[in-house]
Amino acid sequence: MSRYPGRALRAGAVAAALVCAYGAGLATAGDGDRAAGQAASRSPLDEAAASIAERSADRVTRAELTDAAVAAMLRTLDDRWARHYTARQFDDVTGRLDGRYSGVGVWLGAAGGARVRIASVQPGSAAARAGVRAGDVVVAAGGAPAGDLAAVAAALRGTPGGAVALTVEREGRRLDFRLVRTALRDGDVTVTDLPDHVRMIRVGAFTRGVGRDVRAAVTGDPAAVRGGIVLDLRGDPGGLLAEAVATASAFLPGGLVVTFEQRDRPPRPLTVTEPGDARTPLVVLVDSGTASAAEIVAGALRDRDRAVIVGSRTYGKGSVQEAYRLSDSSAIELTVGRYRTPSGRNLDGTGIEPDVTVSADRPPTEAEQRARTVLRGLLVTLPKKDRG
Repeated sequence: MSRYPGRALRAGAVAAALVCAYGAGLATAGDGDRAAGQAASRSPLDEAAASIAERSADRVTRAELTDAAVAAMLRTLDDRWARHYTARQFDDVTGRLDGRYSGVGVWLGAAGGARVRIASVQPGSAAARAGVRAGDVVVAAGGAPAGDLAAVAAALRGTPGGAVALTVEREGRRLDFRLVRTALRDGDVTVTDLPDHVRMIRVGAFTRGVGRDVRAAVTGDPAAVRGGIVLDLRGDPGGLLAEAVATASAFLPGGLVVTFEQRDRPPRPLTVTEPGDARTPLVVLVDSGTASAAEIVAGALRDRDRAVIVGSRTYGKGSVQEAYRLSDSSAIELTVGRYRTPSGRNLDGTGIEPDVTVSADRPPTEAEQRARTVLRGLLVTLPKKDRG
């Protein structure tokens, strides 16, 4: 998802349609000629709304009619990513993209099949304090059995101060946690320095400022990356397209990152924003939770022969969404285009097959160990003058 992940309706047209349908006063049957004159100027949508509001045996509010009308419009698109957000929901979405959200401090990843695994735990978070560990498999979240990765993530987010139940499986045992959500900021890039001058950079989501933070982690301390870099995109659901381009740019000397295609417009190539470190050996970790903007980064680095991809096949989301505010402060989100990697591939439904496969059923540490082995091999191939 590049704003987040068909035909696209223009937001202004949708908003205008809603105002037309529900913004005018609804005439009653006793209004005579005035009602008839108004009816003549109405669209069928106006007339249907008036009839439902006035005559239905079951009362319905205009807000409910608006929601139903928008939902019906979106269903005509056959767009699996189309959404209608309430004002509060959309504020939460934009807050998350700005790096401001409330949660328990875990990053999620795939664990094989439909299972969801705790990929990592943010230090100092509610989850860390309670004893949740990387590698735990989610059994239930928010009182409901674990669904897909997106459903578990949604259950764990919410209002600061609110509690959420989490059940995990660890080494054959089930453990129950009651976690209190807190406001989380600036936690989407985590840097860990490993032995042998290897630096692991984990990106939890492509929120605002992530590209800048990744570049700082790559270029800030040359000695820390002498043994190579592991870019961990496991469980990363995507985020902002601009941040994906900026992140890939931190590892490329220039050239194409991704091509953005929209209806009735020529393809738009998005290129490196600023030359980055094109020399340090690089491995990218992925899994089936690596999606959208995260796949843009992995796909660009793979197609440009800049990185070796390690892990399991990625999610396969090759579309781009944008959100538009409506007059009542709610919002609709639509697929507005699709992207192609530098080699011209559309990843929708196929994803990225790693260069080095590590089964999703294996512990997360196994993929990390494999990544370090690959880095050692890459270092051997460097000219002596380029080795640390």
